[in-house]
Amino acid sequence: MQTTSEDTEKHLGHLIVFLLRCLHYFGSFAIFFLLMSIENWPLRHLSRTLATTLLTWWSMTAAMHAIYGGYDVGRKKNRPIISGLSLSCVMTDLVTYLQLQIMNTNSNANEHLELFGTDFLWLLLSIMLQILLISLLVRVGNRAYFYYHKPSASLLIANHAEQLERALQKVSRFRLQWRIAETASADDSELEERINRAETVFLVGLTQDVQTRLLRQCYQKGKNVICKAQLHDIVLARSEILVIDDAPFLEMDGVKITPEQRIIKRCADILLSSLVLVLLSPLIGLIALAVHFSDGGSVFFRQRRLTMDGRTFEILKFRTMSASEEEAHSATAEDSRVTRLGRILRRTRLDELPQLWNIVKGDMSLVGPRPEMLENIRRYKSELPTFAYREKMKAGLTGYAQIEGRYNTSPEDKLMLDMLYIEGFSLWLDIQLLFRTLTVLFKPDSTEGFASEN
Repeated sequence: MQTTSEDTEKHLGHLIVFLLRCLHYFGSFAIFFLLMSIENWPLRHLSRTLATTLLTWWSMTAAMHAIYGGYDVGRKKNRPIISGLSLSCVMTDLVTYLQLQIMNTNSNANEHLELFGTDFLWLLLSIMLQILLISLLVRVGNRAYFYYHKPSASLLIANHAEQLERALQKVSRFRLQWRIAETASADDSELEERINRAETVFLVGLTQDVQTRLLRQCYQKGKNVICKAQLHDIVLARSEILVIDDAPFLEMDGVKITPEQRIIKRCADILLSSLVLVLLSPLIGLIALAVHFSDGGSVFFRQRRLTMDGRTFEILKFRTMSASEEEAHSATAEDSRVTRLGRILRRTRLDELPQLWNIVKGDMSLVGPRPEMLENIRRYKSELPTFAYREKMKAGLTGYAQIEGRYNTSPEDKLMLDMLYIEGFSLWLDIQLLFRTLTVLFKPDSTEGFASEN
């Protein structure tokens, strides 16, 4: 049980974080408006321009934070919070800046739309100062939070040693949040005493009846519980509450995407992919030349991949491996087949730009489960038959598994991440994931290869 002193410290920690969160929002707002008002006198007076700009900035801030997350200190590490808040500020500032320049295009100000005048320099300075403020406040916030919130003494319950080891590996990355004090199996004779001593209980890979029993026990004792998601958990979590007469039910919809959503999603795929192909055509041309002249080999890499309903297609990527080597299996860590240019392309995800043509053709979608190599699919399905459930949606360029996972994420975790998307599908979710794809560039381990098999 927590003492009154511990409770007081935690309340103080929450108060400090709340004040820092307010400082972030209003500080970012003040930086943008003070610098923009230097050349825009309507922002210094009550005016239509001021009102519209205020509404745009705060509306965009709310929308971007819904996509990238807010000031989530205490829940995430510094890097993902800083990258998310920075992208939010950049998007918000750019849209508000564009709106302001459009309003300035009139007979009293500018006769033509001017995007790269003096205001643009103030915009760049604003973004730089906001990112510096974010970096400072996030680091201070996490330090303050964990100063008053000590790591939660945790019990990890798993049935198998392999599951236990994998879970320990993942939780150990967050030592400030949780301290694994004990581990146990579900049939441990001292399990009840171990649960009593713990503040947080992790449940990993347990059967449904055992997990339900332990959930009840933890709930009665007021313990924090973190369950490793399994397929039935995701399906039920995404179901709708339905009351029939006076009895509550959970409704699982077997149709994940309606005909109307399918049409809108396809039109968005064609329009956005075509637009990006046109806008990035100079960059695509330069990369193609660089790949060819690096070793004289082919520019593109083609390979059969799996998509919706078990159909196969030929995926298109910039070649990142030596022309003399075959990409017959997934890349491993420090893979000697990957060229120096290929490492850069993989790290920045630029090798995947040609897949926009796959999307235009209809082989893929912008958002969906990542198309796997046929060799991997066969192996995964033999070990995990439910891996086939990913084929309920068309393969995608990005998705939960690409944003939250890594190149070497285990098949089971990859399935769970993809099922989060499939079961929770909506057009708004597609928009969120498209914007969040930018955060992958800030994850140094997002392209980490599989461990070498010796």
